[in-house]
Amino acid sequence: MDFDLSEEQRLLKDSVERLVADQYDFEQRKKYMAEPDGFSPSLWSQYAELGLLALPFEESLGGFGGGAVEMMIVMEAFGRGLILEPFFATVVLGGGLVNRAGSEAQRAAMIPQIAQGKLKLAFAHIERHSRWNLADVATTAREQDGGWVLDGAKGVVLHGDLANKLLVTARVSGGQRDRDGIGLFLVDGGAQGVSRRGYPTQDGLRAAEVTLSGVRAEPLGEPGAALPVVERVVDSAIAALCAEAVGVMAAMQETTLEYLKTRQQFG
Repeated sequence: MDFDLSEEQRLLKDSVERLVADQYDFEQRKKYMAEPDGFSPSLWSQYAELGLLALPFEESLGGFGGGAVEMMIVMEAFGRGLILEPFFATVVLGGGLVNRAGSEAQRAAMIPQIAQGKLKLAFAHIERHSRWNLADVATTAREQDGGWVLDGAKGVVLHGDLANKLLVTARVSGGQRDRDGIGLFLVDGGAQGVSRRGYPTQDGLRAAEVTLSGVRAEPLGEPGAALPVVERVVDSAIAALCAEAVGVMAAMQETTLEYLKTRQQFG
């Protein structure tokens, strides 16, 4: 098995690592955290210009057709700077769900906007009682007046306080922990009945507690059959976070080594 990067992959790795090295030292990161949204809008635009936001999507929708290796390259480089921008929430989680569950019309409407940096997404799935079980969903979805209405609460929604749209899991039928009967729905971040309380996470990112009360929503894919898609996207997201962790550890090792070379022992 060949684990060497192709020439295009090496160029991608070099360009993203150079961007992070130039733009993401500790002092710059503190400055970005102080921005109103908790990240740098300028860098978000640069990611779009470099094609990073379009990387995993098919070319017919304005993407670059990148695969898992390309996403791991980017996430590892981003880990070296602990970037604050909502790349993981929008591209990996939100974009992954839209790409796998959305209709052709939904994908055509949203993926180009993601690639251009115009649409930020957040995946609202975790509930207080759910922990590790992806099938544990108490938030409800019911049909009303030809549409869908959601009620419930979601926690630790990564970048949920600033997302233009939320991707919300809700139960259409069955018991709270049944694998069947879970739907995936699109909700406008500013829709009536949506309450969002944002806060900083331990690593300086942003998250939100989201409450839904009679919120109008659009189904993403077939209502009631969303869990396999959620599981597939979560698996990809875990792999992306592992790559980010490799970048974090590499940067820590280099910083520690540099310190040990200059440290003076007293006493």
